[in-house]
Amino acid sequence: MAPTAAVAAKKQALFISSLIVLWYSSNIGVLLLNKFLLSNYGFRFPIFLTMCHMTACAVLSYLSIVFLKIVPFQRIRSKSQFIRIATLSVVFCASVVGGNISLRYLPVSFNQAVGATTPFFTAVFAYFMTFKREAWVTYVALVPVVAGVVIASGGEPSFHLYGFIMCISATAARAFKSVLQGILLSSEGEKLNSMNLMLYMAPIAVLVLLPAALIMEPDVVDVTITLGIKHTFMWLLLLLNSVMAYSANLTNFLVTKHTSALTLQVLGNAKGAVAVVISILLFRNPVTFQGIAGYSMTVMGVVAYGEAKRRYK
Repeated sequence: MAPTAAVAAKKQALFISSLIVLWYSSNIGVLLLNKFLLSNYGFRFPIFLTMCHMTACAVLSYLSIVFLKIVPFQRIRSKSQFIRIATLSVVFCASVVGGNISLRYLPVSFNQAVGATTPFFTAVFAYFMTFKREAWVTYVALVPVVAGVVIASGGEPSFHLYGFIMCISATAARAFKSVLQGILLSSEGEKLNSMNLMLYMAPIAVLVLLPAALIMEPDVVDVTITLGIKHTFMWLLLLLNSVMAYSANLTNFLVTKHTSALTLQVLGNAKGAVAVVISILLFRNPVTFQGIAGYSMTVMGVVAYGEAKRRYK
């Protein structure tokens, strides 16, 4: 029994390790590819790019749930539930598009520093929307989260006001979607796991983003075809980028399922730092001591916030 149990434990550890590697690769990969396409490659269409991501998520979610049966299929039970999911989808679109727009103007390192303030916005929205109160220590831990971004902003050589506004807006929208999801899908009969939620949100997002892209990015078709003829591997990059966007959602669900909340929190904090280091090495964007210090303060604040929430539940 003992050798069999040891082998099973090793297999489980290898499986979880592989999941984490794939989760990191997908999240960091889609972030870096977004930056490369939108900022370095000349593909300046963040709305259309987000639509490509959502199309891949819609198709691959359907295949994964209906055919591969990765998770049980959950049906929408009422019209009101559908309206709630549609609302979440629109907010989700806003957060992803805002993040992609910011990548046109900001380096990945600063984008991640601003994105790390998500817990601050989540706490604010939860306070005003659900009247949920945390222990005072938890709110104190949020001070370095915000202070770190202020410091990093002052020391960012590539600071761009519009990009910063888009990044902050995307971060706030991501937090708002998280709190809103807890409110709108709170009853047991209407709760959906993240995979089924993506299955319904992604097609709605495509329907929202398609007219938005055609209206706000009118030359997207011509430029995309021209770039595709000029650089034949651009289609491969777009396809890879879109598949990685789905993979990031899938692996996030699987890592959440197979690890503890604390492990997920630690891995999430480390993921942002890894993304920053890789992006600096790849894109060679200038960094300053003040910027690094600010980002480090934000990450430490996020860690302290998570620990405070865990201790003072």
